[in-house]
Amino acid sequence: MPLRPTAAALLTAVSLALGTAAPATAVASPTTPTAPASPAPASAAPSVAAATGGSFQQVTGFGTNPGNLAMYTYTPAGLPSGAPLVVALHGCVQSATDYYRNSGWTKFADQYGFAVVFPQTSSANNSLSCFSWFDASKAARGVGEARSVVEMVTKAESLYGSDAHRVFVTGLSAGGGMAADLLADYPEVFAGGAIDSGLPAHCATTQAAASGCQNSDQGLTPAQWGDKVRAAYQGYTGPWPRVAIWQGTADTVVRPVNATELRDQWTNVQGVGRQPTSTRSLPGGTTQELYADASGKPAVALFTISGMGHGLAVDPGSGADQCGATGAYFLDTICSGYYTAQFWGLDGGSGPTDPGLPAPTGLTATAAPGSVALGWQSVSGAASYQVFRNDSQVGGVTGTSFTDTGLAAGTTYSYSVAAVDGAGAAGPRSAAVTATTPGGGTSQCFTASNYAHVSAGRATQSGGLTYALGSGQSMGLWNTFVTHTLKQTGPGYYVLADGQC
Repeated sequence: MPLRPTAAALLTAVSLALGTAAPATAVASPTTPTAPASPAPASAAPSVAAATGGSFQQVTGFGTNPGNLAMYTYTPAGLPSGAPLVVALHGCVQSATDYYRNSGWTKFADQYGFAVVFPQTSSANNSLSCFSWFDASKAARGVGEARSVVEMVTKAESLYGSDAHRVFVTGLSAGGGMAADLLADYPEVFAGGAIDSGLPAHCATTQAAASGCQNSDQGLTPAQWGDKVRAAYQGYTGPWPRVAIWQGTADTVVRPVNATELRDQWTNVQGVGRQPTSTRSLPGGTTQELYADASGKPAVALFTISGMGHGLAVDPGSGADQCGATGAYFLDTICSGYYTAQFWGLDGGSGPTDPGLPAPTGLTATAAPGSVALGWQSVSGAASYQVFRNDSQVGGVTGTSFTDTGLAAGTTYSYSVAAVDGAGAAGPRSAAVTATTPGGGTSQCFTASNYAHVSAGRATQSGGLTYALGSGQSMGLWNTFVTHTLKQTGPGYYVLADGQC
């Protein structure tokens, strides 16, 4: 008979999704499920227009739906046929809308071009709206919630023309446990998965066993963990999904041992060793370990975040490697979606790769007679930087500044910078900036941020706004993000010259 949770267990399970402090005896899902009813969306509107022009909406009529789930999707504007598809599963006491708003997956859907399915369970299925990763009648091949999610995939492929060979699944906590189950149940459907603060596939098959999985080492060998996956779809001989595992070292709801067990489980299934083939440091106190197959392609990735508790790792901001919004169980550490998407190859790569560093931002160029001084913002994890002039490398430095010398007078030069990691791999180049050296009968031009213009004495700031020195032309907000070109037409006199130099 399924155990009914105590008040403390209920509080802990609620904290699983809400991010409040909780006792260490939490259960990542469970109260006794009630009779199924039509799922009521917790907070999702029928259609929400995104700032990018994409749309978030509910989709009905996606199949027999034995798991009694609701289906929501996000599609970027102008999504072409043949694009990938990502399934993103929320945590307990969360909704599809919460994951849509906070997880950061829509940023990369827009950037890389793929649709996202956000399945939603409800209190009709579980009083805390948890996916039933621990219930063999709901999380196995062909039944319950697992089958409903696969029916959503089929519906999305029909609606959006998604590439059936590039379908991926990710989930947080109870959603992560369900994602692991789905990878085992339907390896022919999912090319890859990501388990965030989640549990090994089919660790528990009853509600009574769920708490033990969350809190304790199960004492299984890698082969025994692998057997749980192989037993989910007996006789399967095709390729196995590549798997990313995300875990905080301070998680007291789903203990860090689960990440070790997941690593053991999926390296065994993939037939690769348990010693990482590469290790490196990432932002947010994160250590990435990759486990490559015989061809050198990573099959499993383990991301361990020092000091992070229970939740999904996000990193709000506009940087290339930033995403998401903080909130209940969305923790400001590192953008897990960025590194997961690149590990899956959604950035346009041919398959699982070692995600590179992002492009530097804030590049400025200040010209002087015969030289141009460059500066940029640092990139987490960068060991050095490559500097390019007119697309040819002219220098390499470990800091965030460089002065290019020996330049011709009255000549305009274009510059960009790339970050290089400890292994010597260079990331993408920054947006280019231009600078024109003085002399040669031409007016001198300077392209830089408003902050840099003020610092260099080419502009002034008042009340948070920037004005060109001399002409007094308004240049907008005084910060490092607004960039303009100023032309010096006389001593202490500058005019706006965007696109003119």
